[in-house]
Amino acid sequence: MTKPLSLIIEPQELAQHLDDDHIIIVDLCKTEQYMQAHVPGAIHMDYRQVWTAHPPVMGLLPEPPQLQEIAAKIGLTEDKTVVAYDEEGGGKASRLLWTLDAMGHKHLSLLNGGIVAWLAEKCPIESTVNVANSQIEYPIKLHESVIARKDYILESLQNDSVALLDTRSPYEFKGEKKFSERAGRIPGAVNMDWILLMDRENDFKLQPTDKIKAMLNDLGITPDKEVIVYCQ
Repeated sequence: MTKPLSLIIEPQELAQHLDDDHIIIVDLCKTEQYMQAHVPGAIHMDYRQVWTAHPPVMGLLPEPPQLQEIAAKIGLTEDKTVVAYDEEGGGKASRLLWTLDAMGHKHLSLLNGGIVAWLAEKCPIESTVNVANSQIEYPIKLHESVIARKDYILESLQNDSVALLDTRSPYEFKGEKKFSERAGRIPGAVNMDWILLMDRENDFKLQPTDKIKAMLNDLGITPDKEVIVYCQ
């Protein structure tokens, strides 16, 4: 690989790197979608493998042994770039990338539009099941600066330089729908449904950067603030 991939990579750009041994492509689509067609060389991962739960608390960062299983499944080494995608606009893929970032891996990219855009742009596909289990133990070093734990959030509730962004639906934000132990939101949080960030008319790709910045600015989220994001 001659230069690092950008955080957001377009289908046509990734198509030029399919033979690059320094890139690991991870597919987080439903199994039936993966079996039908996926990016050549992509390794399938069940989304449920990238988080853990201690009911009623869901969606937690996995413990180190589970993180090691993730690394082994995709054949992760420190010099490789992970490109992730899914079929829903990037939610599942982004969660994997955040998990890898939290465990200390730095070379990460999101395929803009995922498999929807890949297929729409008629990029190469295959149906071969790819396996890359590795016996190499990845040196996990938790990147605490990307993890917001409960005590830190509680300490930040009165800090104007910290913004809490709730990316659930407006109904969940208002407490009208409940998919967790309690209805409602963290005090002081502002709401932007994550699906607003993707353009359904443009193959589930992200909205233009200027539009996203404007949406955030309208919520009072500006570049000078630390942003803590949460969902379900």
